[in-house]
Amino acid sequence: MDKEIIEISDDDDKQEQREEWFDRREILAPVVGRVVDALGGYEGDRYVMGDEVNGCLKDLKKLWRKDETDDERTVARLFWEMRVLPNDLVAILLETAGKGFVEDKRAITCVDLMTAMTWPIDMAEELKELDEELDRGADYTQLLESHLHYKAALLKSGVIQAMFGIMLPPLAKGQKERVERDGQVINVVLHLIRNLAFIKDLPASSHRSADQAEFSTLQSKLIRALSETHTLDLLLTIASNADNDPLFNGWNTLVLEILYLLFRGVQPASLTVDQAKQPAENLQRLLALEDRNRQSIAQKANSRHSHFGTTISVKLNTNKKVPTSASADDGTDSQPAASSSSRAFVLHRQQAISGESGSIMDITKRQKNRKVNKTDELGISDSLSLEARVVLKGLATGFIESCFNPFLAGLLKDIRSERPKITEKDNLRLLFVTEWFLEFFLSIRSREQHAKESGEAKWDFGPIAEVMERSWIIWVLKRMREAVEEKPKLWTELQAGIECLTQLLLLIDKMSSSDIRDDNLREAADVLQQQLVYNGEVLDIALDSLKTYKPGTQSLVYLDSSVYLSYALLKMLESWGKTKGKETYVRQKVSKRRRKSKGVSEEDGIPDVEEEEEEEEEVINETLFTFEAFESKFAQAEITHTLLTYLARYREFSSSEKMRRVVSLLHRQAVKAKAEGLFFKVSTLNLFKSVLADQKSFPRDQPYKDLIALINFILRQFFKALEKEPFLAVEALFPKNRGNWKQYSSWQPESKTKNEAKAIPDTRFPPDVEVKKGYSWSDQLGIAIACLVEAGQTELVKWTTEIIAFVVGQRSRIIEETDDQEDEEDVQDGDPLVARASAEALAKITDYLIPYETDEQAEAATKNPNLKLLFRLSKFFILDEDSDELEWYIPSGISVEELQRTLNVIKQFLEKPIDLDGKKAAQLLAKKRRRRRRRSPSPDSGNEDLPSDGEPHRRNRKEKKKKEKEIYKSAQFIEDSDEEYGQMDAFLEKEKERRERAALAAASKGREGRFQIQKTEGEKGVRDLS
Repeated sequence: MDKEIIEISDDDDKQEQREEWFDRREILAPVVGRVVDALGGYEGDRYVMGDEVNGCLKDLKKLWRKDETDDERTVARLFWEMRVLPNDLVAILLETAGKGFVEDKRAITCVDLMTAMTWPIDMAEELKELDEELDRGADYTQLLESHLHYKAALLKSGVIQAMFGIMLPPLAKGQKERVERDGQVINVVLHLIRNLAFIKDLPASSHRSADQAEFSTLQSKLIRALSETHTLDLLLTIASNADNDPLFNGWNTLVLEILYLLFRGVQPASLTVDQAKQPAENLQRLLALEDRNRQSIAQKANSRHSHFGTTISVKLNTNKKVPTSASADDGTDSQPAASSSSRAFVLHRQQAISGESGSIMDITKRQKNRKVNKTDELGISDSLSLEARVVLKGLATGFIESCFNPFLAGLLKDIRSERPKITEKDNLRLLFVTEWFLEFFLSIRSREQHAKESGEAKWDFGPIAEVMERSWIIWVLKRMREAVEEKPKLWTELQAGIECLTQLLLLIDKMSSSDIRDDNLREAADVLQQQLVYNGEVLDIALDSLKTYKPGTQSLVYLDSSVYLSYALLKMLESWGKTKGKETYVRQKVSKRRRKSKGVSEEDGIPDVEEEEEEEEEVINETLFTFEAFESKFAQAEITHTLLTYLARYREFSSSEKMRRVVSLLHRQAVKAKAEGLFFKVSTLNLFKSVLADQKSFPRDQPYKDLIALINFILRQFFKALEKEPFLAVEALFPKNRGNWKQYSSWQPESKTKNEAKAIPDTRFPPDVEVKKGYSWSDQLGIAIACLVEAGQTELVKWTTEIIAFVVGQRSRIIEETDDQEDEEDVQDGDPLVARASAEALAKITDYLIPYETDEQAEAATKNPNLKLLFRLSKFFILDEDSDELEWYIPSGISVEELQRTLNVIKQFLEKPIDLDGKKAAQLLAKKRRRRRRRSPSPDSGNEDLPSDGEPHRRNRKEKKKKEKEIYKSAQFIEDSDEEYGQMDAFLEKEKERRERAALAAASKGREGRFQIQKTEGEKGVRDLS
């Protein structure tokens, strides 16, 4: 009964909500209609304003404010349905300001209303604010469509001129004569221009009607109208005088946004070419693209003889026996069971005669749906007309020559002062605008240098000197850091920062080139290069931007920008390092643990040996920079994956320059860094196969030839490595991270010098722990297991048992296969396997290097003190203490019996934890003192002209380590015997008694000479000679 009441109540509420919405529209529609009718109307071809037009305009403003609390935008929809702006407001503006009455209040009110009606709609924010129940049916398509019609109406002849005329009287007044209203009038008109530039055109399409086709060219019309009315000149005036005039300073962010919207989607290089030849070049480029596509389709297309002239049957697994079903009870013959892996496939393509059957079958397959690559607002392409491009080129040239430096300096000053007018999006716009004009500047200079008969004077670097100031570079790096630290990360702003840094590097490289004769410029470029390298942050950004790329998370434009940054940085550093980079240091920030005295009771946690707490502090180290060391850092699996993802889109490359960049970076990895093993993966080899199959359709440019040569080199290295190590065929199925590629590459570790061998405290990892004194080996093992279980890391204990069980099984199989004993009468039941292992079997047992299947396992084995304690108690050892990622191994000298005993103890404590009398396991641990390690090699460790005084010492240390390892292996049984029998004296006494008993038994049987003493149950055998 209650349920029915609730349902009736809910229906009533929904009905009331719908009635409220309809009531709002029904109430406002007549009011808006009457006000609009009172504005005026057309008498013939002339618009006649009503007697109360001024009051009606004010009423329309009041009605517009009703939408501030209405998510449905009822008034805006009514204004659009009644065509207020195109039919009335535009006509009133032309009748007033259009005829010279620029100070008419009716004209200013019209502009105010136009600005409000064309205000940009932030769809993301609007959808967030929608109420889930009330506004579920909200539709913004109509509002976005209305903006297109508004823009078309405002681009009619005379409208932009009238808007510009309204701004002239306030601008003509002196600084002392201006009042607050003057600034407001100019502000409204500038915002209206911003609104018009914000409205995006519809994509150009041949399927649209003539009316809709007009909406694809509105931006070009707007640019031409702004140029014809000298509005663009006004924007340049405001930008160049923002620092001198307080009135202009208040609009610098608005001018920044207008410039951002005008140049958005326009490639700077496309404006620097001869615009008269641009249509012909575009046509030639499109025809070449169409020709390549036609060739690609022709390779897969059917010929006229395909269906009847070629029929090939392909059968998979021809050697596989076809399974047959069992005979039925009625005696009928059984039929072969169908098998998907043995059925025949019929191909009707002539390529199947000589080509690979698998590739022919792949042609007919449907393309698998892949994750759509993300696009962003910085990757929008434009479709501007020739006239609009000429206007934008003139605007860009004038901005660089007269506005660039003061405009950037004023904006940066406002940002650092945190003025209220600065918004978060202004940072993104400033990065984009700066990057755009730098690219335009470099493109103009490049074309002037290539034009042999050009009579124009070359631009010097003075007009863009502001970007070379230290404060500007610091701000760019700061914005990029903040973009990464934000949650979620601001990928678009980070991309803008990457593009800005790329152009800055290209600018510095151009300043330091040999064709620059000004010594001051070259010296300034050298200082900038040295500061960028010393700071080290740009180097880290280039690495991280490629390492962190994930398709679908970052956009394709972000990927292209990251590849371009790394290419430009490496190219600049390579040329600079050959001449001036010999004595340059790079700064690296590391976290160092600092001890702080603090009394800690054992109940609170693990007490330190010195009862001191450690806290992290940031320490800056300086190391000598070498280009070879930095180049080798690019040899990482994550970076290779990103570059191959970029290369996989080779069919979409619009220019050979993109291919040049990615081939250059791949060449640095495979050839210069000697990391060809990074490419030994099935997915990579499959990509190379596709590239080689399509090479006939490639352009004849050099980058494509270099790509084919590089692929052939990598394939040769792969087959050479496969011949030496056949197991590489299996390894190719797995990723080559954590240095797994090094064993299959020609890479060699750097040799350490004497100065690098100094011992320093090892503070890279958390300090190791040990069990307090007074506990046996098995109890220590139980305490270590209890610590991991208490920390919720039981999976690490299970991982340890899996490792030990695998090694026990592996070594047991080796012993069984080597010692194939048919007669086992002399071997008692329960004797350990090692008791009957021959020396040949033991020699085949090698050290077992523990593999890490996941990054979590690698990090735990390197940084988890409790797991490292469990490993040490289980007789695991570290391969290299100085490695950044510790590698553990089980020595071959550890017997199968001992490993089995350790495994049994761990399993026992997992089933029945150790009894600690109510204490926590962590209270029974103490921190070990840090070991001393050799100084980690600096990037200049490849310096060959240093004296090799430390070579004999290193050789002696290696020999000593080898001897220690041999002594350790031979001492295993002795140490185990000591543990088993206790004191040495007692052990020798028991051995003496056994010998005597054995001698008596041998004498009684008439045996002489050599004899063997057999092990008793649970003891190891000892061979002796009489």
